[in-house]
Amino acid sequence: MITLSEIMTEQPFTLGPDNSLKQAIDLMNQERIRHIPIVNDEQHLLGLVTLSDVLAARESKLVLGSQEREEEFTDNVQLAELMTRNVACVDPHAGIKEAALYLQRHKYGCLPVVERGRLIGIVTDSDFIGVAINLLEVMEEREPFDDQ
Repeated sequence: MITLSEIMTEQPFTLGPDNSLKQAIDLMNQERIRHIPIVNDEQHLLGLVTLSDVLAARESKLVLGSQEREEEFTDNVQLAELMTRNVACVDPHAGIKEAALYLQRHKYGCLPVVERGRLIGIVTDSDFIGVAINLLEVMEEREPFDDQ
């Protein structure tokens, strides 16, 4: 059985609850990620901020009008105000099929991977696409060649 520890991103980019919305936006843009686990100093998972959370917060600031007021808004909103708490997480030894089914059933984009209460990785829908591509390549290699 292939486990999540084999496909997860280890040591994902994280922020703390006191970090700002601006810092989350900057990290997402810089690292090209859509999910940021929010952790404390001991790496215990407190919550999750997703691109959808960021976009929703940015839409609410549209009433502010000016660029200056937008920057002030994103600097002053802490991630503790935005993050989803009580996030579903998974053990690194869980099977990838079960995790994939869970993501699909609940329409989640990621699952933080936690071991002994500490965040050690993250698995995203993109990781499962990578697995699917690899499986398709293996299947293509095993198919007999057509002589037609």
